[in-house]
Amino acid sequence: TNQWFLPAVRGDIPPGCAAHGFVCDGTRILVFGGMVEYGRYSNDLYELQASRWLWKKVKPQAPSNGSPPCPRLGHSFSLYGNKCYLFGGLANESEDSNNNVPRYLNDFYELELQHGSGVVGWSIPVTKGILPSPRESHTAIVYCRKDVGSPKMYIFGGMCGCRLNDLWELDIETMTWSRPETKGTVPLPRSLHTANVIGNKMYVFGGWVPQSAGGEISAPDGEWKCTGSFSYLNLDTTEWIGLISDCQEDKSNLLPGPRAGHCAVAVGTRLYIWSGRDGYRKAWNNQVCCKDLWYLDTERPLAPSQVQLIRATTNSFQLKWDEVPTVEGYLLQLHADSPVPPVAGIPGAGVPETSALSSQGGCSLHQSPQSLPNVPYPEMKVDHPSQTNNLIPNNVQVSLSSNSKAEGKEKVAAPENKVTQETMKNHTHATGFKDSNAPSLLPVCTSSAQTSANVGELHDLDKQTVNPDASVSSTVSSTQTMVTQQAVKTESSSTNGAVVKDETSLTTFNSKSEAAETACVMPSARVNTGQTNDSHSSRAPQRTPAPVKARDRRWYDVGIFKSNSAVVSQFYLLPEETLNINSKTEGADVPDYRLLKKQDLFPGTVYRFRVAAINGCGVGPFSKISEFKTCIPGFPGAPSTVKITKSVDCIHLSWEPPSSPSGNILEYSAYLAIRSTQLQENPSQLVFMRIYCGLKTSCIVTAAQLSNAHVDYTSRPAIVFRISAKNERGYGPATQVRWLQDMKTSGSK
Repeated sequence: TNQWFLPAVRGDIPPGCAAHGFVCDGTRILVFGGMVEYGRYSNDLYELQASRWLWKKVKPQAPSNGSPPCPRLGHSFSLYGNKCYLFGGLANESEDSNNNVPRYLNDFYELELQHGSGVVGWSIPVTKGILPSPRESHTAIVYCRKDVGSPKMYIFGGMCGCRLNDLWELDIETMTWSRPETKGTVPLPRSLHTANVIGNKMYVFGGWVPQSAGGEISAPDGEWKCTGSFSYLNLDTTEWIGLISDCQEDKSNLLPGPRAGHCAVAVGTRLYIWSGRDGYRKAWNNQVCCKDLWYLDTERPLAPSQVQLIRATTNSFQLKWDEVPTVEGYLLQLHADSPVPPVAGIPGAGVPETSALSSQGGCSLHQSPQSLPNVPYPEMKVDHPSQTNNLIPNNVQVSLSSNSKAEGKEKVAAPENKVTQETMKNHTHATGFKDSNAPSLLPVCTSSAQTSANVGELHDLDKQTVNPDASVSSTVSSTQTMVTQQAVKTESSSTNGAVVKDETSLTTFNSKSEAAETACVMPSARVNTGQTNDSHSSRAPQRTPAPVKARDRRWYDVGIFKSNSAVVSQFYLLPEETLNINSKTEGADVPDYRLLKKQDLFPGTVYRFRVAAINGCGVGPFSKISEFKTCIPGFPGAPSTVKITKSVDCIHLSWEPPSSPSGNILEYSAYLAIRSTQLQENPSQLVFMRIYCGLKTSCIVTAAQLSNAHVDYTSRPAIVFRISAKNERGYGPATQVRWLQDMKTSGSK
């Protein structure tokens, strides 16, 4: 949301401090040392449990071979595994905080952590080699190469009366210090900079550097200034690559301004830079505090998870996929089973590359659309439907909802009369992202908690809203027969339940009587029906499609979506020349949708879907392909508003009838995903057992049935249910609900 908030913390709240050490271990944060009130230096250790916003002052055991760390500031505090590594800093030799006698440190400590919360104690490792010289305001990172295994800590720069730009390496396994030889142009000596690891690169930004162009000042009273220079060190090849030079001009404010004492954090492959101060050493009164937040996309995003089906109707799908962190949107594409004719006469609208400021390393750094309106870069906005200008059709919506969970109970979102829409609005002059592997640096617009978003309300969407985080959906046939892409084995209604093989790409159920008429069965589908007394099998009629040449397998854009869900009822028809290009290359430029015609989805048609994430570096790889089928008219809709209520020895499952029953509802069936040996071979292919069949819109799931439930770990741990309705023609689409489980609960099942 790019929105700041102030958590209500409690417990042993530490005093405000500066130049402290800070590490994040899962959901806990450890803070050590720093300068606190009245200029006093500290060696206190605090732990924050961010899941509860609870502070606790921690008292580690002293090392057996020496004294604990003295009070200090400007030290480095790095985490690897279950240990934190403390190096260097600045101590005050005087006991009077007003009379500072600085002493630069190069001592080295190891702090062992307890799992989850608490610490064991300090130790002083016995190291080999030459220790780095004393320093403060340096950086330290830990990197472990994937193919070679030994973790190493790298220390760069700092201050010891003069700024430094030396690089030191510690092999954590052998505890050996060394100075690696580097290639390329070493960054200027600096302090109060940041260093972060993404992949195999250490990104160094900002800090205090010499004011002279040569960077040779070493005297304690030399002139220094803040810098906005930016480099990275390839940790596998130890080669420095410059991205933004210190003397590079930025008259258009396309880049973060010079600063020191800022903070930087890596989230996935994105680097965020926040705050800091800018000024000169002998002009303290003119220093400026920076309040801007920037991010750097270092590479294209990873592929999202497979597209999942929440609900299907005769002419639309409600879809979702797992979120990819730190992306700006998602490109959703479909491929129709039936051939779709290309559109002639519409010019292909490839997206021009954004204007970029080339830097030393050949990387491209982009300006935010909010600050440079004329740069052809897509703008992320939440638009009112009347203002979308048909960039993305109004009937391609992204529904927003959230989990409701308290005291062991969880609900699927109740139906709403309105659904908010979030779309990625293309800029006036272009509609695409720069297609480049180069890092892309952008400012982030943040808002306070009081700022309200401009969210439009849509009233033309079906009222049934299913929480994407708690449910996915598929479609149904008769009580005894469920059709999937694999062979299906069922039991008759006189047995205890039907066992059904399934896949996440399952989309339709057909009763046997409709299979031949509607030709809904996939080419590889096979249906086996078994009777209790007279067992026999029959093969459902199959439709074998004509061979399709590779060049005819064309993908069509559904649109670009800001969030990880969408309601799809149309897709864009691409011109012939664009189709030929897109069929060969993934991640091709996004066309200008304003110039394209749209095609509605057809009933009873199979569509394949794939999705790719988008960030400042371009469109990433596509997900695995999912296959869904629109429903056939005349069948009932999916049950809605599924609620799960937990009691001591069972759970109560309830739902609302379909909003479009298409006749009288004859019965409902509820199914539970159960454990099976088949799941070990293919975890994505769930096996279902029917636990209810009747006219009531509720049922009880016993503890005995739940003890046999399969816990699905494809995203968050959950027990999976399916509920479907049957009318005179047969079963309609089923609503699939994922009942989220606590890790302790799921582990006991």
